Amino acid sequence: MVWIIGRSRRCIPLAKTLISKTNPPPSFRHLLLPSNSLSTSSTKPLNIDIKKKSSPFESNLVRMLTDEIDFESDYSPPHQPDKKFNAFMVEDRPGEQFVTLLGRSTLDENIKIEATMFDGYATVSPNLRGENAEPNPQLHISLLIDISKSEGSNMLEFVCSALPERLEIQKVYAIGPDGTLSRPYMGPDFRGLDRRLQNALYEFLNARGVNNELSIFLHRYVWNKDKLEHLQRLKLLKSYIER
Repeated sequence: MVWIIGRSRRCIPLAKTLISKTNPPPSFRHLLLPSNSLSTSSTKPLNIDIKKKSSPFESNLVRMLTDEIDFESDYSPPHQPDKKFNAFMVEDRPGEQFVTLLGRSTLDENIKIEATMFDGYATVSPNLRGENAEPNPQLHISLLIDISKSEGSNMLEFVCSALPERLEIQKVYAIGPDGTLSRPYMGPDFRGLDRRLQNALYEFLNARGVNNELSIFLHRYVWNKDKLEHLQRLKLLKSYIER
């Protein structure tokens, strides 16, 4: 025990020598500094301004996106869309590829129309516009039209094409109350039906507000929606690159 105490006493002078000749540990440094050197530097926060350095490629991409946004905003800019057309109310969510119209007929029927964005184009035959006219491609919108009398009843479903100035029926189905076809037989193509029956089905839809005027409205609405969605995508892309 005496040997341990004696050895520890001999170590103390050696430790003092090491502290005085070498850099003291952080816990001792404040004892060796002058009193005026104890400034607020130990508590002052370091203001380090770290900025992201964009690459030339990113800077050029941001510039091109800005030019495109300005161009689209100045040239044929989108407007606030009309949410009502005749007896139909429009349901439209930003970012979605469909537009839904809901309405009721004068016969107390529920009518639901689901319209796509532009999903292709159709070439109009020259015979419809004169023999010397050239084929004219026109943007195409697909429509799914459901007409039912009450909840849980049978339903008629029309598959139609909406061209800029006219509506064309492609298919007609009878749907059961459970959402399935009441009969597995689909029937012939609409154009293969008797002409009088075709005209009667067009009159059936026209009496419920589904006609050429609706097709014109949808083309204007979808065109405006396409502009809005395009601008939003450009702005989101620019915002991501600038971060």
